Amino acid sequence: MIYNYHTHTTRCHHAVDSDEEYIQSAIKAGIKYLGFSDHAPFMFPDGHQSQYRVSVDWADEYISTIRSLADKYKDKIHISVGFEMEYYPSYFEGMLNLVRKVGAEYLILGQHFISDEWPGGIGSLTYTEDPNLLRQYVDNVILAIKSGVFTYVAHPDMINFRGDDKIYHSEISRLCMAAKEYNVPLEINLLGVRYNRIYPSDRFFAIAGEVGAPVTFGIDAHDAAALLDKDQVRRAADMVKRHKLNYVGMPRLKSISKD
Repeated sequence: MIYNYHTHTTRCHHAVDSDEEYIQSAIKAGIKYLGFSDHAPFMFPDGHQSQYRVSVDWADEYISTIRSLADKYKDKIHISVGFEMEYYPSYFEGMLNLVRKVGAEYLILGQHFISDEWPGGIGSLTYTEDPNLLRQYVDNVILAIKSGVFTYVAHPDMINFRGDDKIYHSEISRLCMAAKEYNVPLEINLLGVRYNRIYPSDRFFAIAGEVGAPVTFGIDAHDAAALLDKDQVRRAADMVKRHKLNYVGMPRLKSISKD
C-alpha cells in the first residue's frame, strides 16, 4: 500500500504522536502519498465546537504546519493536507466555506452523525432498527457524493442499522449506486479492521460488490504506528477478494477550490 489519505493529528483531541512521527512512519512503511485529513473545524451558530474536531483557532496552524513538513520531506514522500468532514444539510455551505478559507486541498466524507450534529444529533453508530434513520443517513451520504467536493467516503458502513435486511439492502444499494455513478470510492476503513469494530461490514460490502461500486483503503491513523501495520492491509485485501470488490487503489484527490 503506497498511499493513505486518512490521517489524524493531536489537534482532534483523540489522536497521539507528532505530525512528523506520522510522516516518518509512512516513509518507513513505503507509503509514497500521505494525506492528513483531521476532523474539519466548525463553530455552530450558538458558538458550540465539537470536541472531536480541530478547533477553528487551530485550523490555520494545522494547514501551515503540514505544508511546511511537506516541503521538508518532499524528496521522500508526497504530502497533502485536507479534512475529514460531514455533510450536514443545515451547515454544509458554512463548513465548506471555512475549509476553503483556511486552504484545505481535499476532503473525505466521514458521516459521524445521521443528519445535523448539533443540537441533539443522532450518531451514526447509534443502534437503530428505524428505517427512517437509515434512509436519512443514506440520503445525506448521497447528497455529499453529488456535491462533487469529496474525494471518497470514509467508513461508509458505520451506520448501525440492525433492522430489516430487505430495507438495508435497498438503501445501501442506493448509496453504492451513487458512488458508482459519480465515481466516488467507498473506503474499507483499516482502523475498523485493527480494532474489530462494526465496520468494515461484510453486510455492507457484499452489496458494494454486487453493485460494482469503487472501493479504496484508508488507514484512519490516530497514531503513527497505525501506518506500519501490514496485517490490516492483508485483512482488507481479503475482504476485497471475498466480495469481489471493485478496488480502485489510490483515489484521485478532488480539488475543493471554487475555480
